[in-house]
Amino acid sequence: MKKIALLLFVIPLFVFSQQKITLDDIWLKGTFRAKTPSSFNVLNDGKNYSEIATNTAGVNAIGKYELASGNLIAEIINANEVKFEGRSLDLSSYAFSPDEKKLIFSENLEYVYRRSPKADYFVVDIDAKDVQRLSSGSKQLFPKFSPNGKKIAFVKDNNLFIKDLLSGTEVAVTNDGLPNKIKNGWADWVYEEEFSRADYFDWSANGDYLAYVKFDETLVKEFTMDLYKGELYPEKVTYKYPKAGEDNSIVSVHIYDLTSKNTVKVDVGENNDMYIPRIQFTKEPKTLCVQRLNRLQNKLEYLFANADSGKTEVVLTDESKTYVDISDDLTFVGDKGFIISSERDEYNHLYFFDFKSKVLKQITKGNWDVMEFKGYDQKNNSLFYVSTENGVINRDVFSCKLDGSAKKRLSKLEGQTNFEFTHGFNYYISSYSNANTPPVFELYSIDGKLVKVLETNSELVAKLKPYNLSQKKFWTYSAAEGFELNAWMMKPANFDSTKKYPVYMYAYGGPGSNVVNNAWAGSEFMWHQLLNQEGYIVVCVDNRGTQGRGRQFKHSTYLQLGKLEIQDQIEVAKYVGRMPYVDKSRIGFQGWSYGGYMASLMITKGADVIKTAIAVAPVTNWKYYDNIYTERFLRKPKDNVSGYEDNSPTNYVKNIKGKFLLIHGGADDNVHVQNSMELAAAMVKYNIPFDFMIYPNKNHGIAGGNTRLHIYTKMLKFVKENL
Repeated sequence: MKKIALLLFVIPLFVFSQQKITLDDIWLKGTFRAKTPSSFNVLNDGKNYSEIATNTAGVNAIGKYELASGNLIAEIINANEVKFEGRSLDLSSYAFSPDEKKLIFSENLEYVYRRSPKADYFVVDIDAKDVQRLSSGSKQLFPKFSPNGKKIAFVKDNNLFIKDLLSGTEVAVTNDGLPNKIKNGWADWVYEEEFSRADYFDWSANGDYLAYVKFDETLVKEFTMDLYKGELYPEKVTYKYPKAGEDNSIVSVHIYDLTSKNTVKVDVGENNDMYIPRIQFTKEPKTLCVQRLNRLQNKLEYLFANADSGKTEVVLTDESKTYVDISDDLTFVGDKGFIISSERDEYNHLYFFDFKSKVLKQITKGNWDVMEFKGYDQKNNSLFYVSTENGVINRDVFSCKLDGSAKKRLSKLEGQTNFEFTHGFNYYISSYSNANTPPVFELYSIDGKLVKVLETNSELVAKLKPYNLSQKKFWTYSAAEGFELNAWMMKPANFDSTKKYPVYMYAYGGPGSNVVNNAWAGSEFMWHQLLNQEGYIVVCVDNRGTQGRGRQFKHSTYLQLGKLEIQDQIEVAKYVGRMPYVDKSRIGFQGWSYGGYMASLMITKGADVIKTAIAVAPVTNWKYYDNIYTERFLRKPKDNVSGYEDNSPTNYVKNIKGKFLLIHGGADDNVHVQNSMELAAAMVKYNIPFDFMIYPNKNHGIAGGNTRLHIYTKMLKFVKENL
């Protein structure tokens, strides 16, 4: 009897002795952080790369290594050879000139916004070991070598400059730059955020011309934030931020001739209320391609501008009844034509515009989306792309010829695979993961032969075993209106189908974005594992408006952001609530940014279904958000009042029945804390109880130091007490 009693005592200990995940592990210690290959720059020959390492003398050096073997071929330069004013420069941040005869280093880096790093830059002649400062005075942004490597264009104090590296002379291309008024070659805030580009200048192929965009922000209204740094009065940060329906920067395109030193203004039309999302020189040095987009963002035109006269002609137009997306897929194929991506056939595909015939030819075709164009190998007439052909939750790499023939799937495993090709398309680095497997990085030759494994994350896999992790399992929900929604579910590792579990729903939900992905989700995955550990089922659904399923599905939320998304999430929540092992009275929802907007709608419009919600950095009425993003989907407030007001959670706070936690960064330059303040004011007005947390001096990411640990500690406590 004693022996049996001992066995009964030991077995439960064994079953429930899984190692516990902690918030410290996830957000402070980086215990579960996946590794990536050490950074290296593949050189022009496509067969070798450069990397920083300590040489035999114990000095940091940039070495040249063979890509296939990893063997050191030669030392390019070391810290003792790169000195300025008696001190060695920091080698950790460097870039080569196009001819690889010079290097540029940066020091004292600081970000103005997320894509605007300014720093002190230094240029080194590798053979001569000569070091020169790029420019004195203020820090510089976006240094770009000319194609021959003899000059560098850069932005400083809102003006555009060119440094001649042979003579050391600096020429001001513009001189009218002023803070919060005129920016030359540097995007205003809203372009940088919503068109994902901060630098707006480009060299011609022969280096004789420099094209740039001028942003006149004079009419753009300002927004001011307070920073609290222990001083008697807060520091005021004021910048130009055009909200929905408000004035934008007036943009103009200019081309500077380095020989004549004359500047030509490009004819982009008389209408100032439009966008120039991209400029790019063609392979022909005197021809600049300008992309012109109307304010409604449903008509994108490709203009060719003459560098000497500024005269333009429209060579191609992409139109939609809803909106046209901007990408960096534009690729010139010598003097034959160019490649673009477009949703013109209801799915996002690649097209070739032939200069000779002036006909747009479709390269890829099918009921799936091209998610990323990876490049064109002109030598072998092959292009490469990532698509959703094998399911929206997966990503695979394909190749084909310019005419669409000889299509071939290059990735092998189910999950998400991406390739990064080296110069000359001799090799590619493959990154692969699935929902329950950390990423693996491998180097392949272009014929698909494995050269070497760069990182397997085997240490992380071994480290995770004692935690008895739950599996993320995918499923589809058949909606009442006849379409299917992709979803995943994570159940506690000791799941018992006879019990009733609370459910924690999580989503982003915004246009053209997915979170139901068969890919490793890193810290978020481990956070959801921790919730499983605490006895919660975690559910995630990609609602209508998300990407990878064609134009109609993605654009279905046009003019009514929030309406269909919330309908879908509520419908799925009700379905989950009917599952035999779910306690339908304990369903909660959490989201960040657009997901925070969703959470705010779920606790208001979905008050009968959602018991608890956590909204982090939410938009609470789209009239408070920037105009490029908002008007793309809703048009101007005056032209679509119902689209703005019918789906604003601020207008539905009286419906709230459950517990609500609202979190925002006090220095959020993207989704202003104004959004949460307006929502809080509405809840106070109707005496609705809620929890509120502001993180001083933190932007939209609300990170740094212990911040993420603090947020998730608060969120976990809130969930455990209220769900």
